[in-house]
Amino acid sequence: MNATQDDDVATVEEAVPAGSAILRAVRILEAIARQDTPPQLSEICREVDLPKPTVYRILTTLEHAGLIGREPGSKRYACASRLNDLAGQTLLRSPTRAPRRAVLEELVEQIGETCNLTIPNNNSVLYLDRVEASWPLRLTMGAGSHVPLYASASGKLFLSYLPKRSRERFLRVTPLVRHTQNTLTDPAKLSREFETIRANGYAVDNEEYLPGISCVAVPVRDADARVVAAVAVQAPTTRMRIDQAMEFLPELRQAADAIAQTIDW
Repeated sequence: MNATQDDDVATVEEAVPAGSAILRAVRILEAIARQDTPPQLSEICREVDLPKPTVYRILTTLEHAGLIGREPGSKRYACASRLNDLAGQTLLRSPTRAPRRAVLEELVEQIGETCNLTIPNNNSVLYLDRVEASWPLRLTMGAGSHVPLYASASGKLFLSYLPKRSRERFLRVTPLVRHTQNTLTDPAKLSREFETIRANGYAVDNEEYLPGISCVAVPVRDADARVVAAVAVQAPTTRMRIDQAMEFLPELRQAADAIAQTIDW
């Protein structure tokens, strides 16, 4: 968030009474969304500096609205699908889409293949933007499309940077459906893949979601070094193998750094 946005938020908060139920609910949602690990009630209370009965009452309302949920078998709260969908739709229509797209367009000119920008959204990857190469043979997936987390380069990248507890829970509760003969459906193999991705700083999709399509993705980090998005190149394997795509890692990382400068979330 830039200085102007900070000023705007401050102006709004000054205009809204501190005891406003809406403002308190927003503060609680922000406290939950900021945490790498879903927080418990006591942790949220400390973060927002509100009494436990008040926070619990608001959490109950937010949970009934489908905006947050509790982890199964625990008392920890996390953002739910309705809130994640709202965030995704907001980013799809963000005023910063134009500069982000300009970065992708330049990247496509450098590499000569389709490039995209994605974010995690519930149990899938959401395409925020995508610039197609001019080849007649290409895969068309526009902004707003979804692909599985565990079977895509960007998705595996996002999973690899989650806290270990969250990764293990994902592997425990998510049906790992085989999309191609290369899809990783063994939780142990995926866990090893996540460690490799964290060590290398990039992820690959070797025809794991669609036959004949390869992909390499790198992280986009916010000001706190958290992985919030991914930039990737995608192409038919007949035209660009994984090893050939990896030759463009410097360009991908440069584009990720440029897009990080446009982040307003």
